[in-house]
Amino acid sequence: MGMVEGSSTLLCSTIVCNFVSTAVIALWLGLFGDSLKVCGREGCLMTRRQVVALGGSLLRPEEAEQRTAWFGQLRQLAVHIEGNGRHLGIVVGGGLPAREGIELAKSMVSNSARLDEVGIAATRLNATIIQQIFLDIGCDVAPIIPTTTEQAAKLLDAHHLVVMGGTTPGHTTDAVAVGFARDAGAGHCIIATNVSHVFDKDPREHEDAKSFSTMTFDELASITGIGKPLSPGASAVIDPVAVGWAQNSAITLAVLDGRDTSILEQALDGKPFEGTLIQ
Repeated sequence: MGMVEGSSTLLCSTIVCNFVSTAVIALWLGLFGDSLKVCGREGCLMTRRQVVALGGSLLRPEEAEQRTAWFGQLRQLAVHIEGNGRHLGIVVGGGLPAREGIELAKSMVSNSARLDEVGIAATRLNATIIQQIFLDIGCDVAPIIPTTTEQAAKLLDAHHLVVMGGTTPGHTTDAVAVGFARDAGAGHCIIATNVSHVFDKDPREHEDAKSFSTMTFDELASITGIGKPLSPGASAVIDPVAVGWAQNSAITLAVLDGRDTSILEQALDGKPFEGTLIQ
């Protein structure tokens, strides 16, 4: 069969264009690793390698049906992330088990670092629950719970999903998540908690509390403080240590209500989401 006149030129041009496009993409990935971005209304969030801090309270809603539904939605989100070829690190907080354990030990243990170890054990218990929920449906999740952010980052190279808890006394899981993002080369970290935004004061106590859709690190630091560790069992919308680490590492933070996994999915997909973007 003969070629239509000019078709060989067109074919060669197509091959050259495809080769050049592939080379450019390869060069881009070689230079920037996993730093491809999708921009949402509030800014750009990296999409190929991501880290989320899940507040421990998210695992324990009052109603059992809500708990089962939330776990199911989280599992669907994990399947969505893995199916798109992305890598997600999840750092799980201690929540109620951590607070109860610390309170139980307080009468006999006065050392704050030792009390922190109790809380860290609770975070790893919660992380194991999430890990097993993913493993049960065959997700590509790391088979161990890493104990350092460096170990977690290496596991994220080999698996689509890595779940971990706390690491060392004095560092909340917010700080661990920021450290994980830093070591894994992720440009942002999502803090999924039980409030919708960062507020200028506690909205549970002040009806006139103002929420922020975007803010700078300096504005955030004026609310949360920066660098000073929280006492064992204490909580804040974002840990001051995490704020300092994120600012120093130029990691964008997003704060959102993790009780609604659709909001978390929107943020992970780089779409507009209800919450606060800090950069």
